[in-house]
Amino acid sequence: MGCSKNLVDTEILMNKFENKGYYCTHDSENPHGEIVVINTCGFIGDAKQESINTILEFAQAKDEGKIERLYVMGCLSQRYKGELEAEIPQVDKYYGKFDYTELLNELGVSDDETERIRHHITTPRHYAYLKISEGCDRRCAYCAIPIITGKHKSRQMDEILNEVRSLVSDGTKEFQIIAQELTYYGVDIDGRQHIAELISRMADIPGVEWIRLHYAYPANFPLELLDVMREKQNVCKYLDIALQHVSDNVLKRMHRNITKKETYELIESIRRKVPGIYIRTTLMVGFPGETEEEFNELIDFVREMRFERMGAFVYSEEENTYSALHYEDDVPEEIKQQRLDKIMTLQQRINAEFEAERIGNIVRVLIDRKEGEYYVGRTEYSSPEVDPEVLIPIAERRLIIGSFYDVKIVDAESFDLFGTVIQN
Repeated sequence: MGCSKNLVDTEILMNKFENKGYYCTHDSENPHGEIVVINTCGFIGDAKQESINTILEFAQAKDEGKIERLYVMGCLSQRYKGELEAEIPQVDKYYGKFDYTELLNELGVSDDETERIRHHITTPRHYAYLKISEGCDRRCAYCAIPIITGKHKSRQMDEILNEVRSLVSDGTKEFQIIAQELTYYGVDIDGRQHIAELISRMADIPGVEWIRLHYAYPANFPLELLDVMREKQNVCKYLDIALQHVSDNVLKRMHRNITKKETYELIESIRRKVPGIYIRTTLMVGFPGETEEEFNELIDFVREMRFERMGAFVYSEEENTYSALHYEDDVPEEIKQQRLDKIMTLQQRINAEFEAERIGNIVRVLIDRKEGEYYVGRTEYSSPEVDPEVLIPIAERRLIIGSFYDVKIVDAESFDLFGTVIQN
């Protein structure tokens, strides 16, 4: 359940199971196995409810004799273990986010730490998610992640690079670099940001075709990372950086440690240093105290910045966060939804304009899968599952999943491009 960081934990645990002789499937639609493990999300209300509903569904399956044992791990059980044990006792045992490897001991097999970097890849073989750190030292007023995961903890650089080499040897070409806050990488080790060095060294590994960066933080952004993005051809011109808002008052109340002026200057620096970059950001509407004027400030910001990729969500109060303890959740739900609809309608129009401008361009496309009458692929400007894809008719010619092709864009919709392969 939840984010790609949870997916990595799942993949590591699956590999450990398989090395002990178990057969594992991922997200089985009709489970009749001996054991089910649910890796939960506990980030916002909707995600927590989805995790709870999934636990209840499999608890019923256990009651009906379809499965023998049921275990729950991850962020939700890290935060609400006691409550879950009382409310859903059918679960054999609950684990938190970091003690899940004890599940192996529960099943009578020992854990081997030397297997830590190995994954059972659940994505298509040609791309993988690579987690470089855990936790977060930022204390955004609305966010429960530090409560769940604790302080930032960077992985050792050599361990990460060895994992990349291992995945390349297994056929991985594209790496989605993920962390709760990747620009903080290394600060807990020696007080310095080492993300630029890490990505530069990673880009030099033979066989690494694409590196894409997710979940950067705008305050104290390491500008040297932009030099690496510009100079290394296999570092995608794509940056996922959550800005959340632009109003000085809202940013201050959010504890984002950045101002409106600094935000504008950062975006200008990013686009100047890395020409042609696609910026993906996330914005929040309905934060406590957000006025209509402050929301309109955010709308003007989106209109002016014309983000190539943008998502938005409404504020959801999370217990024991600073905003839950100190602010009143005073923006009515219907106003939150109206603001969300307005900002996403604007962004959809911007997206459609961006995609239409691609018609006639020749782009490098990585083929992810077949779907219906099309091969479906992505450019360097698209992350899996969340960004626009490129559709190429299957009838045109045979393509190889996981391979790159030069494709001419011939048509566009709001969230999809249509192309034809350039004959080599």
